[in-house]
Amino acid sequence: MTRKKIRIKKKNFTIFILIIILLITITYKGTNFIIKSVTNKDEKVEKKKKEKNIKRDKRLEELDNIDERISYFNKDYIDRYIDYKNKNKDLKIEDVILHVNIGIDNDYYTNTKKAVNLNKNTILVNKYNYLDKDYEPENLEKISIYYARSGMKLVSEAKSQYEAMAKQAAKEGLKLVATSSYRSYEYQEELYNNYAKRDGKEAADTYSGRPGYSEHQTGLAVDLYNGKELYTEFEKTKEFEWMQKNAHKYGFILRFPKDKEKLTGYEYESWHYRYVGEKIATYIHDNNLCFEEYYTMFIEVFK
Repeated sequence: MTRKKIRIKKKNFTIFILIIILLITITYKGTNFIIKSVTNKDEKVEKKKKEKNIKRDKRLEELDNIDERISYFNKDYIDRYIDYKNKNKDLKIEDVILHVNIGIDNDYYTNTKKAVNLNKNTILVNKYNYLDKDYEPENLEKISIYYARSGMKLVSEAKSQYEAMAKQAAKEGLKLVATSSYRSYEYQEELYNNYAKRDGKEAADTYSGRPGYSEHQTGLAVDLYNGKELYTEFEKTKEFEWMQKNAHKYGFILRFPKDKEKLTGYEYESWHYRYVGEKIATYIHDNNLCFEEYYTMFIEVFK
């Protein structure tokens, strides 16, 4: 009986050892399999990454490696840059980058996005950047009736600077009158629809913003005239000449200048001014830029 028990114990011990060996073998092979799988996966990821980098470098060569020279280059736009460059072969590569960043490689009112920098002087609202229907800027204040039609409003800082500018012009025998300033979404909607009904939508789009896409809704834009001639004749006035020399000193820019129609999306408007602050306005004035160009180069951050 004792020998039988000993044989059973030996048999159980042998089975136990075999099980341990089997478990060790399975664990070893399983671990190796996992390590190999992870290694293979990492190698595949690394291979794809290298292939992607090689492809990107080749595409950058097509763009004369402009990413090394321009801070506002956006690596996510490489394909768009190349497509736009191929369609505009006479355009300098710097302008290709600028135009695509602004968005004009797409039709107006397509590929749009919600405006940022709300309630700041650096907000950009145009045919690619819109405001919500319920957006109303903070600190709207009425402009003095000495320098505006009744009921005109601008945000506080812009209003103060506009009045200081108009006051100085008056001292020099000139008259600046704000004929249009802040407009609500609803007001712009009614205005635009009337223009579209009168002239057709295509024509209206050249001089009037669609509701939500007008910077008048920011409370930073103002249309001027001299109290005599129509505002559309402002370019022919002495007041316009004065504004050309002095507006930037008070933080205002001519928002839709000549030869920038493609970038701004609007025909030239001698009467439409926008408050951006003295520093930005002076840079734009001295370098013959429109706001879209300045915004792309210095305000919008590209990775």
